[in-house]
Amino acid sequence: MPPVFAHGALRLYLLALLESGPRHGYELIKALGDRFGGTYSPSAGTIYPRLGKLEEEGLVATESEGRRTKYLITEAGLAELDRRREELAGVEDTISASVRRLADTLREDIRANMRGLRADLAATAEAARTQPGPVPFQVRTRSYSAEGQQMLKEAELMVQSFRDDMRVELRQHSAGQELTPLVLETIRAVLDQARISIRSSLRS
Repeated sequence: MPPVFAHGALRLYLLALLESGPRHGYELIKALGDRFGGTYSPSAGTIYPRLGKLEEEGLVATESEGRRTKYLITEAGLAELDRRREELAGVEDTISASVRRLADTLREDIRANMRGLRADLAATAEAARTQPGPVPFQVRTRSYSAEGQQMLKEAELMVQSFRDDMRVELRQHSAGQELTPLVLETIRAVLDQARISIRSSLRS
């Protein structure tokens, strides 16, 4: 896969992000992840060395807040940004193209995984049909041990906890920004994949 940022583009984009106000390093990482719709998130090892280089060049300054460091764009940084506005517009175009490319790759990976899961599920169902003398579901239910009942209850609680946690995450996200079509499609595809995988495990 080609790089997300061309040489020198990330440092320019960091300056653009700092133009709106001081930020901590993790806030810059989150802002970049949001800009890419969750398809890409830079690592700390990618961001902090570039911030350090920008500070060495006098384009960024830092101030401490306890154990955390806040980064601020300097007058020299603003001047650098103003000189390169046209280049910054090109970076934005490249990011948009990267988002589309990464989204296409993600969708294809999800489709491939789902095809594999469907094939596994079909094979499992076929094997179950060919097995002689299947035990009726009602009989298996009545013969649950105390341990089996406890595991069933634990599984139900895990599903409920997952549902509640994700609803909280969705509401917190929506309080700050709208869901994008890409995020919605990713949620739908991942949940479909999880549903197929769980059903396959239950029927095996």
